[in-house]
Amino acid sequence: MRICRYGESKIGLVTGMEMRDITGSLDVLPTYRYPLPMGDPLVANLDKVLERADQIARDMTSVAVETLVLKSPVANPSKVIGAPVNYEKHLAEASGDPELHHNNQIHAITRAGLFLKSRSSLVGPGDGIALRKLDRRNDHEVELAVVIGREANNVKAADALDYVAGYGIGLDITIRGPEERCMRKSVDSYTVFGPWLVTADEIPDPNNLDLRLDVNGEPRQNSNTRHLILDVGELIEYASAFYTLLPGDIICTGTPEGVGPIVPGDTILATIESIGSMTVKVRAA
Repeated sequence: MRICRYGESKIGLVTGMEMRDITGSLDVLPTYRYPLPMGDPLVANLDKVLERADQIARDMTSVAVETLVLKSPVANPSKVIGAPVNYEKHLAEASGDPELHHNNQIHAITRAGLFLKSRSSLVGPGDGIALRKLDRRNDHEVELAVVIGREANNVKAADALDYVAGYGIGLDITIRGPEERCMRKSVDSYTVFGPWLVTADEIPDPNNLDLRLDVNGEPRQNSNTRHLILDVGELIEYASAFYTLLPGDIICTGTPEGVGPIVPGDTILATIESIGSMTVKVRAA
């Protein structure tokens, strides 16, 4: 199934390019009191929500997805995890271009480790990207994004996909410069996730998906997740050895070669096989 979020607090079931409102299925969520639990309650209770959604969707009128302002399908991750230089060709690209590395040491992910992005950087495709530091280069990075479905701690790669709720398209926007990644990538709107959450049963093998990104119709990035240095299962093992992963946590799996600058007025089209496409407008903050 494909679940989108739109408006202020509505969710929908997407079939093709049509959406049926299933906001009523949120009634099955538990009622919480302070202190609120960490993690995303929709993802934590996804099976119950989808069971209820299947009952009510048939009675709802469909509308075209293109008429919606799409938000991030996950509203409350406890953390967004980034996987730097997780494609060999991007490693070579970043190491060889001073405009990318800014004299920072560039290592493959197995040495560089992971990094965290601020939750406040998370938006949906309909929100767009609001660029800051326009005197510096801002780059696009398209990535397969993985959503954790249940608590995961010290999970082995062989079992890791059992902990996945679903997948989406991620854009990891980056200000180039000498600062730590977590600062340059945590700007408001610099993590775009969407256009919907595709449940894990629809993507049995996330490690063989074509992904591409165009800017204003110009092809920039074009690769396949089979070229990941650490694949999805290995990333979950790696991350869960350091952090307890909670429902709704998002792992951005890394970007392939072809990263490049974006400026206000640009339009990004990002596509991943078995997920779909999302269009994202770029503006100045």
